[in-house]
Amino acid sequence: MIHLTFQECSPGFEGSREYLSIKAKAHEYLLSRVEDVGMEFSQWGEQRVKNFVDSEVDRFVQQQRVPINSHEAQHIAQELFKEINGLGPLDDLMGDQSVEDILINGHRQVFVSRNGVMQSQVLHFADDAHLLRIIQRVIAPLGRRLDESTPMVDARLPGGGRLNAVIAPLALDGPLVSIRKFRKDPYGMADLVRLGSLSEDMAQLLEHAVRNRCNVLISGGTSSGKTSMLNALASYVPATERVVTIEDTAELSLKHPHVARMESRPSGLDGHGEINTRDLMRNSLRMRPDRIIVGEVRGAEVMEMLQAMNTGHDGSMATVHASSPRECLYRLEMLAGFAGFAGSELSLRRQIASALNFIVQIGRLPNGKRRVVSITEVSGVNDNVIALQELFKHDYTEQADGELVEHWTGAGLLPQTPKLAKLRQEMANKNSSQSHGGWLL
Repeated sequence: MIHLTFQECSPGFEGSREYLSIKAKAHEYLLSRVEDVGMEFSQWGEQRVKNFVDSEVDRFVQQQRVPINSHEAQHIAQELFKEINGLGPLDDLMGDQSVEDILINGHRQVFVSRNGVMQSQVLHFADDAHLLRIIQRVIAPLGRRLDESTPMVDARLPGGGRLNAVIAPLALDGPLVSIRKFRKDPYGMADLVRLGSLSEDMAQLLEHAVRNRCNVLISGGTSSGKTSMLNALASYVPATERVVTIEDTAELSLKHPHVARMESRPSGLDGHGEINTRDLMRNSLRMRPDRIIVGEVRGAEVMEMLQAMNTGHDGSMATVHASSPRECLYRLEMLAGFAGFAGSELSLRRQIASALNFIVQIGRLPNGKRRVVSITEVSGVNDNVIALQELFKHDYTEQADGELVEHWTGAGLLPQTPKLAKLRQEMANKNSSQSHGGWLL
């Protein structure tokens, strides 16, 4: 067995050509020993695999007279254990709770996102083939395929998270890998308020909206925090209600006792067997849902979602990629057109306006922080245009030292939806007793 001594890794050893060469040869030796063990190896526990790797690397170093000290040998054994039992160089990043995204551009270039800020990362993949082996190991148990005929894959990671990979001939400089990690313990609304994502007044309005079965769309850009907000909002759904979730790749982690989760399925090798989110939306209506939550609206499923919101499934929620509440509505109209909506533009806008109650717009600031930048109510159709009223708005100013001074302003408007009639009356009474208007929940 390898034992740690007073010696340490030689300066620059990790990542050097010598290190990569020794590691590659030790890996080949280790794989041959795994083949000798046979099928029994797959049934071993983690500690037994670790002991096996340590002893075999020790034997390899002695047999081949490899000129490295015991600490360097132990370091190689640890890395090979990750190769055999985990995700190789990605293991430490996957275990780092501060890492939100891992972005790989070929085997030489790795970036991570922490708190919304991108940082370069020093990782050591031997070559593109090494990186591709790790991707294949991730997707193999999921039944997904990645080769020249199917050079793109989107998959849900067993430990929580999402992987997207693109390889040649589409990726020109080596495999492109994007890994989105999800918290094991998702943020609640109190956490988001504490982190400054929104104000206490805004959180209370959203709580009332969800509990009173308002239909809510969460709009924002990539990695702006839409899924985190959706998880937090879902915690306000009463425990007596049945929630059905529909996603392309499962990301939601709802704190609710009765959740029926569904995920779309790509076509098989023969091009058949695809089940898309529109199919799942249609089927969900037969599953006795109290509320339907769509992870992301980006296709023909928009029509079924609007119909569900208009026909008794109040309190449903979804996310959509858009840069503002108005752009969010334009995107819904565009998706409905792609879905083959045959009615007039006015009838579509009336259907959207009657289905939606609130749009929660989320954005990412220059410093990487995620904020709810507005809460907007959909109040009807006026002059063939969907009418919106902004109830809260986020503003910030940048100081000379680059620091941002943030604040939210309430418009002093009361929500018009009949679903919040009781809240509207309570707020009107409170506001009339104060010397200033605005939100006083």
